[in-house]
Parts: sequence; C-alpha cells; structure tokens
Amino acid sequence: MFKLGFFSILTLTVAMAITTPGCGAIDRAYDCNQICNKYEDCVNANYDVDACEARCKQNAADSEAYEDKADDCQACIDDRSCAGAVFGCGSECVGIVP
Repeated sequence: MFKLGFFSILTLTVAMAITTPGCGAIDRAYDCNQICNKYEDCVNANYDVDACEARCKQNAADSEAYEDKADDCQACIDDRSCAGAVFGCGSECVGIVP
C-alpha cells in the first residue's frame, strides 16, 4: 500500500512539474501574440509581428515583472477598438511595444 501511495504522489508531482511551466508558456505566447498583432493592426501595418512576439516571449520568460506587464497589457487591449487600445492602454503596454 505504501508503494502505491508513494508512486501516486510521485506521478502527481511529476505531472504538475511538467504542465505548470507549459501553462505559463501558453499564456505568454497568447499575450504576446495579441499585443503584437494589435500594434500592427492599429499603429503600424508594416510592424514585424514575428520579431515582436519572439522578443516579448523571451523577455516574459526571463522576467516575472515583464510577464505581469504583458499580461496587464493584453487584458487592457482585449476587446477594445484601436482608438481605445492606443489611448487607453499606453501605461500598461509601454515597453512591450514601441
């Protein structure tokens, strides 16, 4: 009985360790995608979205403060028009996109 309990706990711990970082990576990718595409749509049609996303994801992976800022920016621009996003989310998004 002890071995089954031990292996169950071990399996659960490993599963959580594997999936938890993945969730953060998915959230970062979603946030960065939304932010960079909104900037392209609303501010600069020639903006390099791929480079923006790569930079954003790397910075968010390296810094929890940056990741939180990207999350706040994405939450602010979500479902806003271009004017609403540009004028209403400047402080949330400064440093994420130019």
